[in-house]
Amino acid sequence: MTEHSEFQFAEMPQSLFETDEAPIVPIDMKAGKMPSYIKDHRQRLRARFNEGGAQAMPDYELLELLLFRSIPRRDVKPIARELLEIFGDFNRVVTAPADRLRAVAGIGDTVITDLKIIEAAAHRMARSKVIQRHVISSWDAVLDYCHTTMAHRDTEQFRVLFLDRKNVLIADEEQAKGTVDHVPVYPREVVKRALELNASALILVHNHPSGDPTPSDSDIQMTAQVNDAAKALGIALHDHLIIGKSTELSFRSEGYL
Repeated sequence: MTEHSEFQFAEMPQSLFETDEAPIVPIDMKAGKMPSYIKDHRQRLRARFNEGGAQAMPDYELLELLLFRSIPRRDVKPIARELLEIFGDFNRVVTAPADRLRAVAGIGDTVITDLKIIEAAAHRMARSKVIQRHVISSWDAVLDYCHTTMAHRDTEQFRVLFLDRKNVLIADEEQAKGTVDHVPVYPREVVKRALELNASALILVHNHPSGDPTPSDSDIQMTAQVNDAAKALGIALHDHLIIGKSTELSFRSEGYL
């Protein structure tokens, strides 16, 4: 077949009994037709999702469901598997930087936009469970929110949760971004922002992209500086949370505060 062919071929599975798809056949790209095996596969995945929810599906199938809308006339299973091989899991795919996603064959602006919409929706839903809520009684939701927004980032991010006198969360703001193992934090700026918001207490939060939430010496030193600056103005530092990949460390619980 010459390079001007209107058809695209892929390899046939080794055994028809190893897959629920029919053999891959030529796709008429000019006509824009979808082979029946792709259509049937998509229908089966949608039906299984509707019947059993996300818990009934592995990451690559859930990712396929998302890619169906972004890439309407193509077998997206190889793309889903490659994304997971590169980034590790569904969450890391969704939160991956746009430039790294774009480097994956088959991923363009439409896919990236859809992934980022999913990421933004997840963050907004998690935030809605904690903002304007009493932090102590919503502590599990606070931890869920922190993990949703920060656990899968590949660079460090420093956030501050600002609380009023009743420990209600009145603001959640990103203060700084950094590299894979460092983020610059300025205690005076943190306290200054607390005064602007009329906050009575703070919770510091930052992530460790390595996945290990163990605090570094600089983490401990910075926390002490923020605590001293806040205490001088009558503002309480309730905690400093370091978010790892699957767990978190509380400075309060570990005796650092």
